[in-house]
Amino acid sequence: MDKLRTPDERFEGLVDWPFEPRYVTIDGNLRVHYVDEGTGPTVLLLHGEPTWGYLYRKMIPTLVNSGCRVVVPDLVGFGRSDKPVMRDDYTYGRHLRWLTQTIDEIDTTSPLGTITLFCQDWGGLLGLCHVAQHPDMYRGAVASNTGVPLGRDIGMTDKDPFALWRQFSQDITPFLASECVAGDDSPLPSIPGFQLTEEEKRAYDAPFVDDTYVAGARQFPVLVPTSGVHPSAHLCREIWSLLTDCHVPLTTAFGDNDPVTGPLQGLMSTSVPGAANQPHVVVEEAGHFIQEHQPDRCVDAIMGLLDRTG
Repeated sequence: MDKLRTPDERFEGLVDWPFEPRYVTIDGNLRVHYVDEGTGPTVLLLHGEPTWGYLYRKMIPTLVNSGCRVVVPDLVGFGRSDKPVMRDDYTYGRHLRWLTQTIDEIDTTSPLGTITLFCQDWGGLLGLCHVAQHPDMYRGAVASNTGVPLGRDIGMTDKDPFALWRQFSQDITPFLASECVAGDDSPLPSIPGFQLTEEEKRAYDAPFVDDTYVAGARQFPVLVPTSGVHPSAHLCREIWSLLTDCHVPLTTAFGDNDPVTGPLQGLMSTSVPGAANQPHVVVEEAGHFIQEHQPDRCVDAIMGLLDRTG
């Protein structure tokens, strides 16, 4: 598997990102980057498409100051992690294997103890599966603007929000993560008034030197099953079956202005056993990238779950 590694100088001097880079090696020769800050109960923060750990820069210091150990890996294909160059290198199953190996390697390097997960976007499609497969590793989970597609025909038209986003992700040239996050040119703009500074845009775009680096980012949207015959559909149904038998405490916090994932909140809060008797909140003035819009509310959800499961 051929891969690229973003030069370190692309990450030098990024605004609000003082954290020491750490690495583990998985799948033989893939280097995965992660941040590991603070001491205390472990909080695992998982990003999604098309971001990296930088998405959590506003939450990491607050969680550390609240007495948590905060672990933030970059998924393969994103951030400072290695980037396989072929789109076919990225599958749902392979991403699940990569995440499992990443968590195992970090745990071997410095034992994680029981984990509290916060996941958004693809961080949930992957992280919630890991919770369901390894419930003994988890104290609880917060699902935010994410879920597990059921792998069924959903009658999606080319005007549906996810269809618009998927097409945009394939057409945008050059692929700029900052435009996706801030909604500068996206068909799904962020909430009014939300802007990134030029320094923040540079940080979001740092991992992707040119279009040869974005195979993973372009592939993620097409891995989401929108019909029962999609290649990922069977795996999604298996994951959902595990989740509907999972008793790990699960709370949800969804932005009120996320047209793509909003309907998934009710499904998870009523179908997953661990979600019973847990709070499920709709966060006002928050879009899909809730970590940018309302980071303190995200931290509140994590700390509340820690208090309830302590």
